[in-house]
Amino acid sequence: MLNRFTADYLDALGQADVAPRPSISGRLASFDGLLMEATGLSLPVGTVCAVGNGGKDGRGRVEAEVIGFRGGKTLLMNLGGPAPLLPQAPVRPIGAPGEAEVGDALLGRVVDGAGKPIDGLGAIRGAGHWPLAGKLQSPLDRGRVLQPLDVGVRAINGLLTIGQGQRIGIMAGSGVGKSVLLGMIVRAARADVIVIGLIGERSREVADFLETKVAGEARARSVVVAVPANHSPVLRIRGALRATAIAEAFRAEGKNVLLIMDSLTRVAHAGREIGLALGEPASARGYPPSAIAMLPNLIERAGTCVTSGGSITAIYTVLADGDDGNDPVVDSARSILDGHIVLSRALAERGVYPAIDIGPSVSRVMTDIVGREHAMAARKLRGHLATYEENRDLVLMGAYRAGADPAIDAAIAYHPAILDYVRQAPDETVAHDEAVNELIGVFGDG
Repeated sequence: MLNRFTADYLDALGQADVAPRPSISGRLASFDGLLMEATGLSLPVGTVCAVGNGGKDGRGRVEAEVIGFRGGKTLLMNLGGPAPLLPQAPVRPIGAPGEAEVGDALLGRVVDGAGKPIDGLGAIRGAGHWPLAGKLQSPLDRGRVLQPLDVGVRAINGLLTIGQGQRIGIMAGSGVGKSVLLGMIVRAARADVIVIGLIGERSREVADFLETKVAGEARARSVVVAVPANHSPVLRIRGALRATAIAEAFRAEGKNVLLIMDSLTRVAHAGREIGLALGEPASARGYPPSAIAMLPNLIERAGTCVTSGGSITAIYTVLADGDDGNDPVVDSARSILDGHIVLSRALAERGVYPAIDIGPSVSRVMTDIVGREHAMAARKLRGHLATYEENRDLVLMGAYRAGADPAIDAAIAYHPAILDYVRQAPDETVAHDEAVNELIGVFGDG
């Protein structure tokens, strides 16, 4: 009996497909605080490696991501902070490239650029996986934008109507009210899931956004990816990719997702840091070509999916450095997005909040998703506003005489009503139907 058991056991061991796996390790050749070079490694781009021996407290080890190759050496970008690394420190792979944890297990949670929870609620269990770089879709798999999305902001619902599956940018300089406007949208948006990417912002703003703008019922159906400005540029880019991957997975389940990313410019800044570290030539305003080329790959992943019936409505904030509307990131985003909302510092200085500059703002899908009467009323308001702005200096100087031009007279009469329509308190919510009825009631009579 014992002999037969031994024979069967040994036969089973002999038939098992067991192959020894070599331990892959390289050595650190150079390190300047951000960019590393390692020898003796052959790993795909995106692989996460541990650099250093670690020690008992782990302070002698950092994580780095493979970003390229040069002269037979592997180039890595530091993902952590400073560490007492020494020449010839060991470099070992610890993670395969590119997957994000996704699914309902993430609802109500806050994670960092590496997908690790930072909300103190423990590990995330039961999550699925989705490629960080997304799954390539055919253009014919993208559906048209046909349904309006209620965002609770009167001026946007009435004059810049957003549709489910649209990609739109909020463009402004610093301190003009982008984050406050995002908070108004998050609280009121009619979406199954809200995915928020806080990329490259101040650490204080992350906590403030969570406490004041993603509170209550909205928190339970939201996922937040937070990567503050003091994190590695690779982690900032990974945070943007992770937020988009999480939204894609929910869309594949047939859900309508609102993806908010604050901000797209910080993602481009991270790409600029990496590109310059790799020796790329700086072109427009110091941005290497790869930093600008990265934006379409990120933005084009949002939209409507014909197969699942789900959608990703994406709202990106775009920081106009120096209030320059021709900044390379602003200009590139404007050409890719399905519309843009421009915030004006001049309006903010006059106390008009949200400081939406209606003239240069546009929603490219509005004509497909609103009725004729709504569109005509919005066009009339825009006409009066444009006439007033063209003649504003004459009116303020007293050089215009009433009755000289009926169009200017009408623009002056309607201007207070226009400002009242745009103004809205941060804690006020105006439904889509209410905004449309008010617009048509004032501006829809011819």
